[in-house]
Amino acid sequence: GPGQAIMYAGLQELGVANGEDLKETLTNCTEPLKAIEQFQIENGVLLPSLQSALPFLDLHGTPRLEFHQSVFDELREKLLERVSAIALEGKVEERYKKLEDLLEKSFSLVKMPSIQPVVMCVMKHLPKVPEKKLKLVMADKDLYKACAVEVKRQIWQDNQALFGDEVSPLLKQYILEKENILFSNDISVLHNFFSPSPKTRRQGEVVQKLTQMIGKNVKLYDMVLQFLRTLFLRTRNVHYCTLRAELLMSLHDLEISEICNVDPCHKFTWCLDACIREKFVDNKRARELQGFLDGVKKGQEQVLG
Repeated sequence: GPGQAIMYAGLQELGVANGEDLKETLTNCTEPLKAIEQFQIENGVLLPSLQSALPFLDLHGTPRLEFHQSVFDELREKLLERVSAIALEGKVEERYKKLEDLLEKSFSLVKMPSIQPVVMCVMKHLPKVPEKKLKLVMADKDLYKACAVEVKRQIWQDNQALFGDEVSPLLKQYILEKENILFSNDISVLHNFFSPSPKTRRQGEVVQKLTQMIGKNVKLYDMVLQFLRTLFLRTRNVHYCTLRAELLMSLHDLEISEICNVDPCHKFTWCLDACIREKFVDNKRARELQGFLDGVKKGQEQVLG
């Protein structure tokens, strides 16, 4: 089919023979068996000592496909390990240059299921995947789905609408969860709403997913805050404010200073978090909180942070 053709085209670009080439060879040759043998020699594992060992596999009834598949899987594992190692060794420019070269060579095979994990692994370790490659990934639903969150962040930061599509269901889920508990007739369910410590509460699925989607990316964090602010001003639903605070403190727990240091609400939220955790506000903290609130300009109260 067409998918198969695209995969084969990728191999051709790299000068690797494929099924189509074999078909052509067999169509135009006079001695098919000789042609097949020649094709096997040219495209098999290039290890002289292997040729004499292969007949032993035949004696054991092990198909060549099975043998080649196991060699291939083993090599792919080694390559994945090597890519992860390259991403950590040597000078920064050099290691990324190596990975970029590898991406350039392998990207044409990204649609091939057996090679795809390697291409995805290379992209995951590149802090800046070339724009052209990101566009190709974004345009293909399956590739987009298969790529790591590190690559998706690079796509999202310049595509607010796409990021919004990913975040929106999570925000809906969060509000629903809160309201289902608050409107419940079951007293133990209600007790569970107020009793967990703030740290336990922010282990919730939505907060954790958003934390992972944002990583250390200030731009994505700002986008999420923008969504929350818009939704809060539209609905006046205070759960959006709770989510904003929980998200910030979740990043604080992970010590992501890149974001915490630039969020104007960080110290205020941190202080409040400690008061809730200890179920007590001492004079020093009360003065601290008051100091933050005194800094809010008249008329701007509803969108602090």
